[in-house]
Amino acid sequence: MDEKNYIPRLKKLYREKLRQQMTSAFGYANPMEIPRLDKIVVNMGVGSAVSDSKKIGAACDDLAAITGQKPQITKAKQSIANFKLREGISIGAKVTLRRDRMYEFLDRLVNVALPRVRDFRGLSAKSFDGNGNYSMGLKEQIVFPEIDYDRVDTIRGMNVVICTTANTDNEARELLRGFNLPFPKNDKQKNASDVGTNGE
Repeated sequence: MDEKNYIPRLKKLYREKLRQQMTSAFGYANPMEIPRLDKIVVNMGVGSAVSDSKKIGAACDDLAAITGQKPQITKAKQSIANFKLREGISIGAKVTLRRDRMYEFLDRLVNVALPRVRDFRGLSAKSFDGNGNYSMGLKEQIVFPEIDYDRVDTIRGMNVVICTTANTDNEARELLRGFNLPFPKNDKQKNASDVGTNGE
């Protein structure tokens, strides 16, 4: 593969098809108005790191394998005595993906990971934030084939936030649907399952 000329499949799909589809659907007069993916943030909370600092290292290894990028460790912003949480202690890891890595991750998420989720019946269309960004949870990191089940120390959940430049949730939903994210066609939730929530 010629890496210099390589274009991720979903990036090519956006350029060649989705931009035209979005313009036809919403009547954008200026090409700069057409919504696009901005970034994808993958966050893994590790509450057990409060009592076992090695858990953070394992979570970072999982996240690096899944995303292909070195994670950033997140730390507690304040102390909470009831949870034995001290300010500054490591409590999770996150990765912010942009450009080609963002498209590659989304491709694997949609076409490899989500089909491996047990009892998966589609994504909830209610998880937009009002500003064109979509958040979803995965209960198990092992839905990604990059994770070797036999070497996993514990099952961890993660939260995935897909950020777009769309001004409305409706525009963002149509953009993500164009990337084959499995939203219900009629957006009714009774037939769609919540993939999961973040955390262990």
